[in-house]
Amino acid sequence: MKWKKDSYFDSIERIHKSVELKPILALKNVIAQQPSCSIPISAISKRGLEFDIHIKVARFLRQYPSFFEEFTGPLYSLPWFKLTQEAIEIDREEKRVYEECRDDLRERLKRFVLMSKEKVLPLKIIKGMEWYLGLPSDFLEHFEVNLDGSFRFVEMEDGLKGLAVENIGEEKVLSVLQRNAMKRGLYVGEPMEPIEFPFFPQKGLRLKRKIDHWFNEFQKVPYVSPYEDYSHLDPDSDVGEKRVVGFLHELLSLFVEHSAQRKKLLCLKKYFGLPQKVHRAFERHTHLFYLSLRNNTCTTILKEPFCDKYAIEEHPLARVREKYIKLLKQSKVILKTRRLKNQSDDQGNLGKDLDCEDEERRERADCSV
Repeated sequence: MKWKKDSYFDSIERIHKSVELKPILALKNVIAQQPSCSIPISAISKRGLEFDIHIKVARFLRQYPSFFEEFTGPLYSLPWFKLTQEAIEIDREEKRVYEECRDDLRERLKRFVLMSKEKVLPLKIIKGMEWYLGLPSDFLEHFEVNLDGSFRFVEMEDGLKGLAVENIGEEKVLSVLQRNAMKRGLYVGEPMEPIEFPFFPQKGLRLKRKIDHWFNEFQKVPYVSPYEDYSHLDPDSDVGEKRVVGFLHELLSLFVEHSAQRKKLLCLKKYFGLPQKVHRAFERHTHLFYLSLRNNTCTTILKEPFCDKYAIEEHPLARVREKYIKLLKQSKVILKTRRLKNQSDDQGNLGKDLDCEDEERRERADCSV
């Protein structure tokens, strides 16, 4: 299906601001761990790549005065940075959400692991998806509190450490599509039962008759849940393609913004049994996914939660991140106000200098007379 630009999906702030917000919150978390919520620049100046910051860390911090406040430290007059009161308040709310939603976050992580081929994932893959899943950066470090008995740490090939899920009980794990179809009475849970994907056509785009026919036939193809065994499927068949599309739908349903950079998802191919050209699924099913080219990258967006708010529940961290984005936008206002004030001060000083020069000229003229 032909891709068409959609201004609505290109303007969703909580999706497109997350690229800018992620390193800010990473630094915020480091500072918030300090007893005084402040830190000397020397403690973080060499850790820019760790936070995905490609300029000097001090310069980066000064770009966001709504989050970070600079002051002179007690020793050697070094610059220190502390969190603003607004940032501290939202950080407290964020920690409260983590505490209240621990079970929900654990369930999302469990589902993420259960979709993998062997029900086990390397820790580095999970760490790479923490932002999207809404997990705090130290979630796995405090496993005795955050994980239950169904999780266990294992040694994987190539010396990698992994996280496995087992003892999930006899209850069948259902995807979002299956649960919604059951609510509507369109699915009873039989093996290889067809489930139709939600259809959100692009505005102003008419489907050619042959594409419309293909899509209607594709909807009738049996649906294979991302939590079921798929080893017997032909990856080049329609059933294999529908399984891949269903996996991508379920994966994005678990994410905070229901979106992710496409290149991040391509890194999951090995562990989730995805085809080499999995990116074509986004291009072939534009009724379900939207590809945004903002921020000099390609972001995949699941349309359903934005077109049908009752289909997929909102992630518990979504509102907290929206507050962070609102605070982020205040930094531009603060910096603009500072620039205008500096320009006004410079003009005032220039006026004083001109007045002094005029007065000196008058004095020289009086002396000559």
